[in-house]
Amino acid sequence: MSQGIGVVGLYVRDQDEARAFYVEKVGFRVHTDVRNGPYRFLTVQHPEQPSFQLGLFAPGPPVHDEGTAQALRELVAKGAMPGLILHVDDCRATWERLVAAGVESTQEPIDRFGNVDAGFRDPSGNGWKLIQLGR
Repeated sequence: MSQGIGVVGLYVRDQDEARAFYVEKVGFRVHTDVRNGPYRFLTVQHPEQPSFQLGLFAPGPPVHDEGTAQALRELVAKGAMPGLILHVDDCRATWERLVAAGVESTQEPIDRFGNVDAGFRDPSGNGWKLIQLGR
């Protein structure tokens, strides 16, 4: 087990919308965007973390039946999925850039536990924390 984790997935309501959000607003880049019949495998990655990919997956066939897919979309939209954390050098500047780009803020930057953190949501409802680690 020497390679490590390669892809962690998020459920998104619309893969084109998620791709645009993560590339144009957050600053990630597309790693893989391929189709196999109705299934689309779409991943993005942080430009400084090339060994790790974030999968942007739409609930539905062939992986899920429609009832399961709808339940997953509703849970994501409610913010019920586990949050993600993005470490940044300057939390306040990153948060301001995202808000200026139209990203939904869930928490302004605050000093907490020796760090600075803020929150935002993607268009599907997935929650993120921006964390500037204390030095």
